[in-house]
Amino acid sequence: MNGPQVVTREAWLVARMKLLAQEREAAGVLADVGRARRALPMVRVDKEYVLEGPDGEVRLLDLFAGRGQLIVYHFMFDPAWDAGCKFCSYLVDNIGDLSHLHARNTTVAIVSRAPFTKIAAFRSRMGWNVPWYSAHGSDFNYDFHVTQDEAVAPVEYDYKDRASLLREGGEWQTVGEQAGLSVFVRRADTVFHTYSAYGEGTDLLLGSDNYLDLTPQGRPSPGAKGKWLRHHDRYES
Repeated sequence: MNGPQVVTREAWLVARMKLLAQEREAAGVLADVGRARRALPMVRVDKEYVLEGPDGEVRLLDLFAGRGQLIVYHFMFDPAWDAGCKFCSYLVDNIGDLSHLHARNTTVAIVSRAPFTKIAAFRSRMGWNVPWYSAHGSDFNYDFHVTQDEAVAPVEYDYKDRASLLREGGEWQTVGEQAGLSVFVRRADTVFHTYSAYGEGTDLLLGSDNYLDLTPQGRPSPGAKGKWLRHHDRYES
């Protein structure tokens, strides 16, 4: 690979200080976005979703595990598949120790449409401890626009309808399983939806990509990532 240009320490410092100003400006923009995200209004969730976990049927409220905030990652795992999506697996690999989030009154859980037996087997294979639930037979995935099937619900992904997605070359986003995340809060036993993001909107959670951004080679492009990315137990030594 082609490396960075070789310069004197003095020339490097000039370039680094220029970049530092850009980094600080970008950090300010991200802080503004974070404040705007936290200030979003919320919508009451009136539908009683029934999901399946290791101990049987659970409600959306149960996914909070007694905490006040819930982040659900909509993991692409079609009922017909034998393994979950490798891109979603990459994201879950980056979640880390959940105790830090629990200390901030926040639960992270995964929801997929595959039957729980398949989820449990794949979760065990990957060695994850993130709570994972099945939405098989539930409207949950369709209502939060991560499973696309016009026979069940109008197509919508990343806040675009089917016509917009097709116009922009996103035909693949109009059918089947898609990735996303949704955030909920609870007030006593009432659940509210505060935020959802889809596709590249979930990149904030990809810690490995952020590490790679610090290097000259950087993170791979989305197209290139599809060529090398594997489930973490499928890389060759």
